[in-house]
Amino acid sequence: MEDNQKQIYIVLSQTGTILSRILHLVTKKEYNHSSISMNRELTRMYSFGRRNPYNPISAGFVRESPHFGTFKRFPETKIAVLSLTVSEETYNEIGRLMEEMIGCSKYFHYDFLGLCAAAFRVNYRRHNHFYCSAFVKNVLEKYDVEGVEELAPITHPVDFMTLPGADLVYRGKMRDLA
Repeated sequence: MEDNQKQIYIVLSQTGTILSRILHLVTKKEYNHSSISMNRELTRMYSFGRRNPYNPISAGFVRESPHFGTFKRFPETKIAVLSLTVSEETYNEIGRLMEEMIGCSKYFHYDFLGLCAAAFRVNYRRHNHFYCSAFVKNVLEKYDVEGVEELAPITHPVDFMTLPGADLVYRGKMRDLA
């Protein structure tokens, strides 16, 4: 890796919440949530999901970590961590975007309608509304991350495993990630 390159991480997960188990039954996919992280330790991940680990309806843009929230509540969460190489400039821009979004998170909403539409293969988009995989894909598109154009218009979390240039760096339980 060149000096001016950095790694970002896409984290795919299956927590075991009732909603994730329902999604697993419907999609038959191993992972039903995706997040983006700026570090391999996953201490700061960003996504659209539960703001309160006990309430799936209270959802929107969230900062996630193995040390709090839904991932702490569900220590048996299964994950796959993908690494993507980006320029230092792109890495810094994505980091700034995440901090800006945290600062005004009340303006971003979970896209329950878009998620339902995606289940029927309908690509439905609203301003400042995302579900997890639509958010991750949107970030990758915004910064022209190599290979993102090859993803389907409706991207599910497991689809990131086919992203050109994405390397699987970990697969297992989140609590076992060293």
